[in-house]
Amino acid sequence: MDTLSDLLIRIKNGYMARKKMVLIPHSKMNEAITVVLEKNNYIEKYQVKTTEKGFKDLEIMLKYDGSEPVLTDIKRVSKPGLRIYSRTNKLPRVLSGLGIAIVSTSQGLMTDKEARKKGVGGELIARVW
Repeated sequence: MDTLSDLLIRIKNGYMARKKMVLIPHSKMNEAITVVLEKNNYIEKYQVKTTEKGFKDLEIMLKYDGSEPVLTDIKRVSKPGLRIYSRTNKLPRVLSGLGIAIVSTSQGLMTDKEARKKGVGGELIARVW
C-alpha cells in the first residue's frame, strides 16, 4: 500500500467533507510531509497519538479561511511505479509560485522554494495549492 498517497487523499477528502480533523497512520515520512504542510500554513496543527494497542496515529487539524478550505488541491507527483526527479534549476513552480511542491532531497523534505535557495534537487513528492 502507498502510505503517502493515502496521507494526501485523506487530507484532501477531509477538506472536501469539511472535517475539522483527520486521523492517519504514523510513519516518519507522513510526519515529515505534515511538518512541511504545517510550516506553509496548509494545516493548522498536528500531533502524534498512541492508540490502546500501541500503534501511533497522526491527528491532523485542518485549517479553514472562514468556511473555505485553505488547501484547494493536493496531487501526488512521484509514484511507486514511476519516480520523478528534478534538478534545482528544473524544479516546478506550482501556480506561478502560489502553491508549493514538496521535494525529498538529501537534506530532508522541503518545499521547492527552499530547495532552490539551498541549491539542491530531488524527488518530487507532491504539488499543493
